[in-house]
Amino acid sequence: MHIANVARLVNLLNDMVDDGTSVIVIEHDLDIAASDWVIDIGPGAGSAGGTVVFEGTPAELVEAETPTGQHLARAVQY
Repeated sequence: MHIANVARLVNLLNDMVDDGTSVIVIEHDLDIAASDWVIDIGPGAGSAGGTVVFEGTPAELVEAETPTGQHLARAVQY
């Protein structure tokens, strides 16, 4: 998805949440930083995954010892 479209989608999802709707998104991009809550499933991909390795806020995830947390920590500042 083009970055401009991602921004529009995030704004739409935020509007939905502001209106009281619960929104669940499955995402593989660092735009998860815009989330209220993250469930990280891993520890790897495919047959090496399938286990919840983290659950919490994006700010907490950057402190986690997971590949997703490490990538997010390099991409955003909290």
